[in-house]
Amino acid sequence: MSKKPPRYIWVPLIIALISVPAGFIYVNWNKGGEGAGLYSRQWLPEAIFAYWNPKEFYQSVDTVVGEFSGEQCIECHSALTPGIVNDWKKSLHSQLSEKVFCNDCHGSNHEQLHMPTPDVCGSCHTTQHEQFQDEKRFGFPSHALAMERALDAKHFVDKPKAEVTACLQCHSVATKCDSCHTRHKFSAAEARRPEACLTCHSGPPHPDDETYFHSKHGQLYLAEGETWDWSKPLRKGNYPAPTCAYCHMDEGKHQVANKSIWKFGIKQINPLTSGNEIKRKQWINLCSDCHEADWSEDRLKEMDKERKRAWNKLYLAEKILKELRADNYLYPLAKERPPYPTDSAKDLMQYERIGFFEGQASAFYNTSAIERDYFEMWYFENLAAYKGSAHGDPSFIIKGHDAMDKSLEKIKRKAEKLHTLGEDEKDKGRRENPEKLWFNGEYTEYNREHN
Repeated sequence: MSKKPPRYIWVPLIIALISVPAGFIYVNWNKGGEGAGLYSRQWLPEAIFAYWNPKEFYQSVDTVVGEFSGEQCIECHSALTPGIVNDWKKSLHSQLSEKVFCNDCHGSNHEQLHMPTPDVCGSCHTTQHEQFQDEKRFGFPSHALAMERALDAKHFVDKPKAEVTACLQCHSVATKCDSCHTRHKFSAAEARRPEACLTCHSGPPHPDDETYFHSKHGQLYLAEGETWDWSKPLRKGNYPAPTCAYCHMDEGKHQVANKSIWKFGIKQINPLTSGNEIKRKQWINLCSDCHEADWSEDRLKEMDKERKRAWNKLYLAEKILKELRADNYLYPLAKERPPYPTDSAKDLMQYERIGFFEGQASAFYNTSAIERDYFEMWYFENLAAYKGSAHGDPSFIIKGHDAMDKSLEKIKRKAEKLHTLGEDEKDKGRRENPEKLWFNGEYTEYNREHN
C-alpha cells in the first residue's frame, strides 16, 4: 500500500498552483487601465503620448470619413501638409516601381488610421525588424525595451506628466522607427549621421555627444562630415572616421547590444569572461578597419583600468553608506520618509537602497541627501568618465574622476557629521523624527492631488 505524500509537500504545491496564475491575472489587470504598463490604472496619458507610444494611445481623427487610395492621400495632403508630401517625394518609398503610399503605412480608412509602429515597418523590412527585436534578449538597457522600461517604473506614476513626456520622447525609440529615420523621408543617410543618435544620447547620464565630438573621430566628422557620401553603406573604407552607427551598428545591423560589453558603465563587469572576450574581439576587428589590432586592444585595456579605478571609488562610497545604515545613522531613515510611489508608509520591507545591486538605479526620489550624493556620483560622474574612456575623450575621463573624488570627500564629511549627530542622539536617548518635514510641502501636496 503506497503512502500518501506528507502534507508539507502538498501545501506549498497548492499555494504555488494558486498564486502563479493569480499573479498573472493581477499583472494583466494592472495593465488594463487608461495608461499603459504595470501601473496603467494609476495615471492618465497626455495627448502627446499618442505620438510617443502610438500602439497604446493613438486614436484616428474623425473629421474625415471614407476610404482613400494613396494617390488621393497625396493629392489632399499636398495642400494640407506639403512639407510631409515633399519629404515623401524625396524618399525611396516614392521612387520604387510599386510606390509605398501613405495608406500602406497608415491604412486606407480615414476613421481607423494608425501611426506606423515597428511591426508595421517590419512587414516589409523584416530583417531590420527582427534584428531590432533581438535586442530584448540582452535585457535593460536596450532600445527595444526602452518604452517598457519607462512605463513600468514606479516613479512614472508620481512624476509630473511634463517630465515623463520628455522621458517618453526618447524612450519611444522602442515604439516607432522615426526616432532614427525622420518621417516621411525615412532616409538611411540621415540615420547614419551622429545627430540621429545624439538627439537622445546626450546629457549627464550618457554624454555621448560631448565625448564623441571631443574625440579625434568627432573632430574629423565636424571638420569634414559635410563632404562625406552618407548614401554609402556602413562598411570598411566608406567613411574617413567612424560615427555612432558605424561602430554600434556593424554594417547597418539594427541591433546595437551584441557587440558591446553590456552595462559596462553602470555596474562592475568582468571583461575577461568567455562571452566578453568574444565581444572584445569583435570590437578589435571593427577598430582594425583603421587601426592596428594591437593598438586597439591596448585602448580597450586602458578602459578596463579606468573602470577598475572608478569602481574602487564607488565601492568605498557604498561601504560608508552601508556602515551608516547598519548604525541607523542615515537621516532620515527609510521609515521616516514618504513612501516611494505605489508603496505604502506601512510596508514592512522599507530599507535604504545602496548601490546598483540593491536598486539604487531606481532611487531618483525618496532618498536622504548623502544617498543622493552617491547616486549622482554613480549615475552622472562615473558614467561621464566611462563615456570619455569608451569614446576616446581623455578630458571627460579627468573631469569624471575629479568629480567622483570631490563627491567621495563630500560623502565622507557628511558621514562624519551624521555619525556625530547619531552618537549625540544615543546619548540623549531619543531621535528627532523628521516625518512632518518630509511628508508635507507645496510640491508633495500638489502631486498628491494632481498626479
